[in-house]
Amino acid sequence: MRRFLYCKVVLATSLVWVLLDVFLLLYFSECNKCDDKKDRSLLPALRAVISRNQEGPGEMGKAVLIPKEEQEKMKELFKINQFNLMASDLIALNRSLPDVRLDGCKTKVYPEELPNTSVVIVFHNEAWSTLLRTVSSVINRSPHGLLREIILVDDASEREFLKGSLERYVKKLEVSTRIIRMEQRSGLIRARLRGAAASKGQVITFLDAHCECTLGWLEPLLARIKEDREMWEVVKCAVVSRYLSKGLFFFFFLFFSFFFPLCFPFPFVFLSVCFPTRTPTMAGGLFSIDRNYFEEIGTYDAGMDIWGGENLEMSFRIWQCGGSLEIVTCSHVGHVFRKATPYTFPGGTGHVINKNNRRLAEVWMDDFKDFFYIISPGVVKVDYGDVSVRKALRESLKCKPFSWYLENVYPDSQIPRRYFSLGEIRNVETNQCLDNMGRKENEKVGFFNCHGMGGNQV
Repeated sequence: MRRFLYCKVVLATSLVWVLLDVFLLLYFSECNKCDDKKDRSLLPALRAVISRNQEGPGEMGKAVLIPKEEQEKMKELFKINQFNLMASDLIALNRSLPDVRLDGCKTKVYPEELPNTSVVIVFHNEAWSTLLRTVSSVINRSPHGLLREIILVDDASEREFLKGSLERYVKKLEVSTRIIRMEQRSGLIRARLRGAAASKGQVITFLDAHCECTLGWLEPLLARIKEDREMWEVVKCAVVSRYLSKGLFFFFFLFFSFFFPLCFPFPFVFLSVCFPTRTPTMAGGLFSIDRNYFEEIGTYDAGMDIWGGENLEMSFRIWQCGGSLEIVTCSHVGHVFRKATPYTFPGGTGHVINKNNRRLAEVWMDDFKDFFYIISPGVVKVDYGDVSVRKALRESLKCKPFSWYLENVYPDSQIPRRYFSLGEIRNVETNQCLDNMGRKENEKVGFFNCHGMGGNQV
């Protein structure tokens, strides 16, 4: 009898939560403010792509199967860009893709007057097929009235096909597309700054060179910026399998936690809605921002090298200086995540990332930077250059302290607000230290050989 009563209570509680979720969705979502007769994002060019033969390699996001006799060649080509280049080259540049949006996103109606955008894409020794598939998807799946231009920034590529052949190809495109060449390898950050400075659109949209935009990706980004120019809009990213033989679209929706190798998924309710969701940090690659606001808020930190850490620096700066960072759940863009970086970092990957992280910590983290340095002692050893200009920017913008960010934007952060001391607990006889072993809160800790590098042993 008690067990039956217990089951009734559990079922009743579950029903209440389900009804509450449904109520919140209907109340807050704008998905119900739709007009089924309007579908401005379905362009004639896209209709042609959708209506053509969808049986080719990779059409509609299907897996590309490489014959057994080609497997060894496929593995050799994989090393060039750290993804399946053979499969990518078999896929049409304007291939069809499924409409992965929720029904509410598909029927949403956006204002007639939206700001236009410049799309900035930086590339360095990118594969021909992935670069031009990115460009084709932007052109084919964007209303041309909203697409002011595409700017390709070549970060000193060495491959011959990315020179004259690319110049001739982009001249034939139906949307204004120009190539800017960096004189020497400068990295993603400075190359994006160069592209942004040359842009003419009211909004700047940054994409990586190995992406695919899906139907209706652009309008929701521009609509949010029209509502509030101090919104920094992040695309909902889709994982494209680097192997391309496993199917192309696996969608995820994650918080990107900083300084710790952890990701925090949103509660289930957020996966089912079509309105933007605030996020404390962004992955870094794909976002839109009002061009004037981008300049007012300090663009990128030009003192950072190549890439790494710039996404966190911008995330802290946006929130602490009065802006907002959102993931727009109706905007879907596929992104190829490589197995490893195929490029070299001048000075080494570790040195570059440590330098960039040191710069953001010195400018934005206040006294909390000391905790970061104990967790990552290698950061302290690098020369991080002059940050006086960035500190002056923070002062002029009257930005809030990092403690405000932790308390109001990212209260789930693992950075402790107060502590008496930090260090390791060592058994001097065995030279083993208490180690959290990468486990979650309230799970058992363990012992591991002391390494003196902080991290899990702090």
